[in-house]
This record gives sequence, C-alpha cells and structure tokens, in this order.
Amino acid sequence: MGCSTTLSSSPLFPHCHNQPTIIPNHHLTRRSLLFLSTSLSLPTPLSSSSTTTPPPPDTTITDRVFMDFSICPSYFLNRNLGDELSLCNDSEPLGRLVLGLYGNHVPITVSNFKAMCTGSCGSSYKGTLVQKIFPGQYFLAGKQGRKDKGEVKPPLELTRNTETVESKAFTLEHSRAGVLSLCLSENYDEDDIRLDPNYHNVEFMITTGPGPCPQLDFKNIVFGAVLEGLDVVTTISAIPTYKPAERIRQYNDLAQFLGDERAKIARAIWNRPLKTVYISDCGELKVTKPTLFRSLP
Repeated sequence: MGCSTTLSSSPLFPHCHNQPTIIPNHHLTRRSLLFLSTSLSLPTPLSSSSTTTPPPPDTTITDRVFMDFSICPSYFLNRNLGDELSLCNDSEPLGRLVLGLYGNHVPITVSNFKAMCTGSCGSSYKGTLVQKIFPGQYFLAGKQGRKDKGEVKPPLELTRNTETVESKAFTLEHSRAGVLSLCLSENYDEDDIRLDPNYHNVEFMITTGPGPCPQLDFKNIVFGAVLEGLDVVTTISAIPTYKPAERIRQYNDLAQFLGDERAKIARAIWNRPLKTVYISDCGELKVTKPTLFRSLP
C-alpha cells in the first residue's frame, strides 16, 4: 500500500497503486502547458534603447569675448543730443568680464553675440547701457533702440537665429552666478522694433547670484558663462535701482488689468540702475584650444 509519484504519463499527477486513477489525455493539453511555460519563464531584460538618456549639452568653450563695464556720472546730467556713452570724459571703470561661449551647443546664438562684441555686424554693444538690475538675480543689457539713449543700434547683418525655436537650445539652466543667456522671456525691446521683419534679438542677461534663477530656466537660451570677473558682476548687482512704492505697484497692476497702455510705459523704468552703468568696450579674445568649462559649485 502507498502512494507513488511516478506516473508514466506525467510527474504532475501522483496516484496510489491501490486506487488507480485514469487521467484523460486532454487534461495535459493547452492549459497545463501554458501554466508551465508562464511559471517557468524568466523576466526579459529591458532593451538598452528604453534606458538610454540623451547626451548632456556640449559646454565646450569655443570662443571668448571680453566686456569692460564703467560708470559715466555726468551722462544724463550734462550732454548734447547725439553724444555716445563711449565718449564719456569722466568714466569710472568697474572692471572686465571674460565670457566663455558654448559654440558647439548653440552656434548661431554664439556667432551673433560675438559679432555684436566685435562690431562686425554693423552694430555693437560698445557704448550701451546696462538697462536693468534685479538684485540677487541678474542684470540685463543689449536693449535695442536709439544710440544716443545708450541703446543698441538694431543690427541688420546677423544670421537669422533659428535656435530660438529648438528645444535642445533651452536645456541648460541658470544654476549659479555668472550664467550668460539670450533674453527671450525677459526681453524689453519695444514692440515696433520686435515686429520688424529684419529684427534680431541681441538682448542678454548675466546672473548675479548668490543662488540660482529657476524662473529663467527653459525660457531663455544659456550660451556661455563668466570665466573671469565675477567680482565685477557682484559690483554691478549692488548698484541701487529704482523701486516703486507698493502703492504705486498696486495702481500699476490695476491699470495693466484694465488695459491701460500707460502701465507698461511706467514699468519701463522699474529696476533701472540709478547710476549710468554701461559697456565701455568689448571684443573677442582668441582661443588657441577649445576647453571644457569647469563646473562651479
């Protein structure tokens, strides 16, 4: 007497010798085989294509430019119509920035910026104002308009920048002080200039720190960084600016909500430096060998 687990037809169906059990053949058909195959199968590894991540942006420094910043105390006090900032007689130097540009990441943006520094496009940043300073965030320069007002002469000989509609151009972040980017969401050019068919955006910003500016990320094109002169950036960010009283801000918000165009005109002077900070000189520095930008903490 006893039970045996030996069965000529299948090891899965034990039976006792004294109680022979007859198992029809159709019990070992599709359902049993399907159960065996699924229970013994191993999980298949994920394909390599589903786990790959896109390569990081190429932040190799392919070009270097310099910008000298100064203050002209008498520019708005005693001048003749048509005078340019570059002719300021009592200029007070603030220092020089050396900017490294990411020409492999956004070549058109870098090429246009470099042309504006050298003046090869028929226009230049030289002799133009720092338009706005946002303490603890960034300062902005390169606003287009009238040269005698310290604004950039609209350039006509630049390459059409198609990178402003390419998603890969917006991958770098404003993560620290000294980040250089092309102004798109923070652009202050007048509407009549921006609507010109030959318009080229050359307005730029440099973050001042001490922390990141996440509100600028994915809206503006980062194309370089300050290599030398972060102390100059700190000096510029500490210059006093015009700040309206809270009551004026509230009235302005209401006027803007009601569609009053005067609200936008009034806002134009907000965050303007109370000193005449301008780019006294700029140009290109030759790079003998492209280098990778060293990440800063």
